[in-house]
Amino acid sequence: MLIWQQHQEAFEQGRVAEPFPTYVAGYKQWQQLGRQVERGQAGYQILAPVTGRFASSNPSDADSWRRLNRGEKPKPGETVRTRMVGVRPAYVWDVSQTAGDPIPERPTPRLLEGEAPDGLWEGLSQQARSAGFEVLRVPHEGMIHGANGFTDFEARTVAVRENMDDAAQVKTLAHELAHVKMHGPDQDEARQHRGIGEVEAESVALIIGAAHGMDTSGYSLPYVTGWAAQVDGKEPVEIVQATGERVRKTAAEILEQLDTDQVADGTPPGLERGMDKPGPDRQTPAPSTPTESPVREPARVEARGL
Repeated sequence: MLIWQQHQEAFEQGRVAEPFPTYVAGYKQWQQLGRQVERGQAGYQILAPVTGRFASSNPSDADSWRRLNRGEKPKPGETVRTRMVGVRPAYVWDVSQTAGDPIPERPTPRLLEGEAPDGLWEGLSQQARSAGFEVLRVPHEGMIHGANGFTDFEARTVAVRENMDDAAQVKTLAHELAHVKMHGPDQDEARQHRGIGEVEAESVALIIGAAHGMDTSGYSLPYVTGWAAQVDGKEPVEIVQATGERVRKTAAEILEQLDTDQVADGTPPGLERGMDKPGPDRQTPAPSTPTESPVREPARVEARGL
C-alpha cells in the first residue's frame, strides 16, 4: 500500500506519467530493447527480490540446506538452489517514459479450440489416478488460482477448469500429468527452477497432442518460450535442449499406457520439419511471460499449475 501511495503522489506531482504503469522495465533493460528513458523521468519504486544460493547433500531434509557465500562453490554431490531471502527497493520505468525502437509484439499462448481425441481424457485421467491423484473438473479458473489446470501434491489432486473447449482441457490434463510424473516433492533436481518444470510439462503435452493429431503449437510454443526465458544464465534453446531426454521418456511412458488411436509421425501438426532451418525471413519472436500459471508451494510440498 505504501508503494501504491508513493506512485499516486508522484503522479499528482507530475513526476511520473501514470499512477499505474502498464509495461515496465529497468533502465538497462530498456536500453537492451533499443529504447532510452527520457531525461527527467522519475522511476516507479518496486520491491525487487534479493536471492541467495543454498546447497544441500540431502535435499529432502529441510534443515540440511546451507547458504553459500559469494563465489563459494558447492561440495561434490550437493544440490544447489536459488531462493529469495529478502527484498530491496528498485526502480522501473513505464514504456510511456521511453523513446526509441518499436517494442516487439510478444506472442501469447492461445487456448486450443474444438473437440478432444476420443478416449484421451479418460486415458490420461486413469494414469493420474494410478499415481494416487484425484482428477477434478472445476467450473472456472477462479477456483484454481486463475490457472487452466492445477496439481496439488499435498492434497493429491489434479484440477482442470471446464470453461474451455474439450481440446484445451485434455491438453491441460496432459500438462498436469507430466507434473505428476516429473515434479513431485521427491524429485528435487527437476524442481530447482519452476521455469524448467513448466518447459518440461508443456513439452510433454505438445508431444502427446502431436501423437493424437492435435496442433497445440499456438499455446505450447509461446508458453515454453516464455518459461524458458525466465531461467537465469541460460538461453531458452539451451533449456529446451537440456530437458529433451526427460521429456521424451515421460511422453513415451504416457503414450505407451494409452489405449487411443495415435498417429505414426510425431511431428506436431502445424510445425514443418524445415522450420528449424534458418532462412532470410525468419525472426525469433520475443519471449513472453505467461501469467496464468500460479504455483502454490507449502513447506516442502510443490503444487504446479498450467
